Amino acid sequence: MDTERINALICTIETGSLTAAAEKLGYTTSGISRMMAALEEETGFPLLFRSRSGVVPTEECRQLLPVMQELLLQADRYHQISGELAGLSRGTIRIGTSYYAYYNWFAGLIADFEKAYPRIDVQIIEGTSTELVAAMEEHRADLCIISRRQGSYDWIPLIKDELLACLPESHPLAKKKSFPVKAFGTEDFIELYPGKETDNSQMLRRNGVVPNVKYSTSDNYAAYAMVAAGLGVTCTNAIIGESFVQGVRYLPLSPRQPVEIGIALPKKTEMSPAARRFAEFARERS
Repeated sequence: MDTERINALICTIETGSLTAAAEKLGYTTSGISRMMAALEEETGFPLLFRSRSGVVPTEECRQLLPVMQELLLQADRYHQISGELAGLSRGTIRIGTSYYAYYNWFAGLIADFEKAYPRIDVQIIEGTSTELVAAMEEHRADLCIISRRQGSYDWIPLIKDELLACLPESHPLAKKKSFPVKAFGTEDFIELYPGKETDNSQMLRRNGVVPNVKYSTSDNYAAYAMVAAGLGVTCTNAIIGESFVQGVRYLPLSPRQPVEIGIALPKKTEMSPAARRFAEFARERS
């Protein structure tokens, strides 16, 4: 099976459009369409539902996707290992990150790495810590910067962070030394990333608190703007809260809620050569 066609199929599903996939991969739309037709002829059944609004995978395609992703992973490892045997370091590394507070550090790390290994491409994936662990387990990410989660992986600690309450400056509790976790159950609460497992949702569940959700958003800026406008309170990681200070006040939680942030990576035997090199590079600079 042609891995180039598989890559085009996965890109088409991710972007939801033959045209968008063509632009991203440097093909014409008709070229992508011919690749999809060839794949469907090879498999013997349709892989995509096409409509004016875009494309979605068929149920048969969904069942094949894990195998296809594994084929791409093994193909990339083949090229990396053959490159190493030929004295060349090449390949692709997919790195996930949950914390934009690390973007500058991350960008500098990638820039230095690409100077040392110019034939290795680095792709960035965003998501919550839980989503990125799943992506790593499914071979869609090679390593990631996350808050620690359950799972079987190696761990490079970076910092000890903590969760903070974010309140309007005019809030009656804003001048207190701490904010009781239980108060999230009574205060108007602005939920971040609704329906997803986050540091916030884990902390609330761990403390037996059902938040009094009045608003929800997947945009940190929107959440802090609502807090500053007096619409409610929210909870955030300290390293993220440092970016938003106007009109809000941050308080430690009572009891304190520590969060360990670091680099999660598969066991060494499961990593591609390129990912191993980047992990070693990151470990030296962490």
